[in-house]
Amino acid sequence: CGDQEYDTSLYIPRTCHLESLRKITTTLTLKNEEITNFICSLKQSLENLEANSDRVHGDLESEFTSLNAVLDQLKDGMLTRIKQERASRTYELQSQLSACSKALESSEELLDLANQTLCSSQTEGFMQAAKDIKDSVTMAPAFRLSLKAKASDNMSHMMVDFSQEREMLRGISFLPVPATPEIQVSECQVCDNTVSVLWTLQEPDSKIDHYTLEHRRTNHDGPPRLREEFPWMVVEGIRPMEHTLTGLRFDTRFMTFRVKACNKAVAGEFSEPVTLETHAFLFKLDAASAHQNLKVEELSVEWDSVGGKVQEIRKDKNRTNQSPMHSPARVSMMSPKRVPTVRPGRDRFTAESYTVLADTAIDAGQQYWEVRFDKESKAFAVGVALRSLGRFDQLGKSGASWCIHLNNWLQQSLTAKHNNKARTLDCAIPDRIGVYCNYEEGILSFYNAKLKQLMHTFRTKFTQPIIPAFMVWNGTFSVKTGLQVPSVVQSGQRKNSNTSSSNASLT
Repeated sequence: CGDQEYDTSLYIPRTCHLESLRKITTTLTLKNEEITNFICSLKQSLENLEANSDRVHGDLESEFTSLNAVLDQLKDGMLTRIKQERASRTYELQSQLSACSKALESSEELLDLANQTLCSSQTEGFMQAAKDIKDSVTMAPAFRLSLKAKASDNMSHMMVDFSQEREMLRGISFLPVPATPEIQVSECQVCDNTVSVLWTLQEPDSKIDHYTLEHRRTNHDGPPRLREEFPWMVVEGIRPMEHTLTGLRFDTRFMTFRVKACNKAVAGEFSEPVTLETHAFLFKLDAASAHQNLKVEELSVEWDSVGGKVQEIRKDKNRTNQSPMHSPARVSMMSPKRVPTVRPGRDRFTAESYTVLADTAIDAGQQYWEVRFDKESKAFAVGVALRSLGRFDQLGKSGASWCIHLNNWLQQSLTAKHNNKARTLDCAIPDRIGVYCNYEEGILSFYNAKLKQLMHTFRTKFTQPIIPAFMVWNGTFSVKTGLQVPSVVQSGQRKNSNTSSSNASLT
């Protein structure tokens, strides 16, 4: 507008007015929409206020009605006790009064008779009359009567003093907001894929009805961020000041916890979040490494005689860097380490080596995982292997792998194999096998996962990273990862740490 050849102070072009009006219109429209939304919010708040007021009014009436009913019940009960006590004592005293009145009447009659006998001038029959009076006096009720009252007239034990109760009633008020609990980090425990969380209050609060605990998985230590990958999971109705989460799968490095106290009316503020480390061995099956007759889906594998292997990596080479082993969660993890992706277009295993590897290598620490397999499989093996395991190598038939092998071909057998040497295992075939690896100590143990009974132990020296390895022929299996080393396994390993291995011939 400034380029026009006229005085802008005297004349403004129509286009500038239009633009200005459009801006004003837009601004007014947005403001009107904002005000309209606010008006709707206020109307909704008024409706909520009306409904909530009616609700709490009804609750208050109900509570006082209930309280009055309790007081009336107590009053009726105490009045009944007073009436019963009065009736009982009245009966006792009236019975005693009647007995005394009769005794007195009899005694007065004897007294009159005795006086008449004394005043009589007749001597004949005097001795017999005196003897009869004496005998009557001896048997008179007056001399067998207790002159102590059977019941007291004192009713002071029925008196009441409700001064303390009145003070308590005067203290009746609306429920306060519960105090904020504090999670005691030093008392929390992470073990055997369970997490026990304990919290305290600064002061006891008898009004608290229950606690609500929330937990969330995370790969970041410290306080929660504005945007977290996983949602809060809620556990409600906790009565004690502690709670244990069981059967967890630790697929992140940490878990964050927070807790709040609730009474029957309102919930308090959440405690400061506490982050606990949940270290566990987590891996996936590397579908790119699988034999072409193995169909790999997540952590499950099925043998397919016609070749069911889906190799998306071969369909699109550009997707190589999007493989699960390059996911941010895995890249951020420390040892165990990711295994490099095999080259597209070439089978990692072929011929009769129906093998698939994990996508994560072990080069340090103690790790544990489990596998559930079809016991009717023609053949199945679980163990570890070196990266150098050949394409045609079957697990346990070279120096690059160690495994437990189930054979159902012709005759069933369960053996420990390494370097083409086998040892028959004298134990029942379990539904699940747990694998324990202590890299530094060169220990590879296999357990009945359900009973945690040791099946076999290899003792060797690992000089390079090893990879969880699996083999199946004409069967299926599924792997469970994100598991901590069970405490019973750790305890058993410590007990056996000073004993020599009976399986040295296989190492």
